[in-house]
Amino acid sequence: MATFAKTTFNSTIYSATRPSYPQRLFEYIYAYHNKKGSRWEHAVDVGCGTGQATKPLADRFSRVTAVDPSKSMLISAREYLGSSKPSVAFSFVQGSAEDLAAGIPQSQSVDLAIAAQAAHWFDWSKVWPELSRTLRPNGTAAFWIYSEFRLPEYPTLTPLITAYAQGTDPVTSVGSYFQRPGRTILENLLRDVPHPKSIVQDQFVDFRRVYFTGPHFDPSATATNGSSPQLQDNWEHHPTLLSQRMTWLDLLGYFRSWSALHTYHEKYPEDCLRTDSRFPEDDELLNNLDDHAGGLIVTEDTKTGHHTQESTLTKAELKELIDQYQPNRGDIAVRFWKDLREGVKEVAREDKPGYGIGLLDYVDIEWPVVLLLARRA
Repeated sequence: MATFAKTTFNSTIYSATRPSYPQRLFEYIYAYHNKKGSRWEHAVDVGCGTGQATKPLADRFSRVTAVDPSKSMLISAREYLGSSKPSVAFSFVQGSAEDLAAGIPQSQSVDLAIAAQAAHWFDWSKVWPELSRTLRPNGTAAFWIYSEFRLPEYPTLTPLITAYAQGTDPVTSVGSYFQRPGRTILENLLRDVPHPKSIVQDQFVDFRRVYFTGPHFDPSATATNGSSPQLQDNWEHHPTLLSQRMTWLDLLGYFRSWSALHTYHEKYPEDCLRTDSRFPEDDELLNNLDDHAGGLIVTEDTKTGHHTQESTLTKAELKELIDQYQPNRGDIAVRFWKDLREGVKEVAREDKPGYGIGLLDYVDIEWPVVLLLARRA
């Protein structure tokens, strides 16, 4: 994706504020892969970004290849994964899903190929043939994305979120600054991705779409671009599994990681000079944030498998985020962020101490996820 490859894109904030993927998702993929004849030697993460989805592969595979078109993302991934599992052979390759020859010259040498939050950028007329070349017999392709976030406890704010993320008004929305058609494919939860048999005949013996979307999405519904639902494919529908407990300051960091915001500010640099005087109490809190810096706590309900990530930034990441936000600053991301806080303001959360609208108060976020699975013949 072009924006992520730019040297001006902040991969540190991206890595620190994006949601991590629950173990339950990987176990679902591994269960699919664990069929007669499957092997557990070489895994590839295509479009690896900063390595968030690459790291768990080291728990099952002795060799892991991370591929990304962005040099800066690969540098971040190498730093993140460098000493995580000394017994695993990591390799880092600048390349694309459409042409893996630089990192995987040998045919039928990959057991599992994954792509997390990248498949909507792929040219599938080239990706399916490349996967048929690189995957071993009984090898698995597992590609997933998460779509527009939700505040599950404040459903009345969903139209505000959609207007900001998908709208066309340059004053209130960054929707038109996402790269298309990739973003549209993501918003439609990969329903535009073709069945492999329409590209390569007799190379894959199974293909299915798995929706971890809960009540937010009906897999049988027509996509927003008018395309027909892929009901001819195998598909499953499950409750949501990707959620995160964030502070409002962390949530602002997540908004800062959006590629559309980066592109918006390239076109409207003067937007960074706008002011917004709402929430003047933020100023005092900004001066007392050392206790907020820490790390990342991930919990998973052992009965339901529901994943919750409690996110806090390291001191260096926190300082970088604070430097981008001052109480009176009012660029488009801050305006949207403050609109959400005002929307929550009227809903008291007396049953959950710490939940509110202050910088360090918590808010629950969840994302619908779709997973595409294919097995090589």
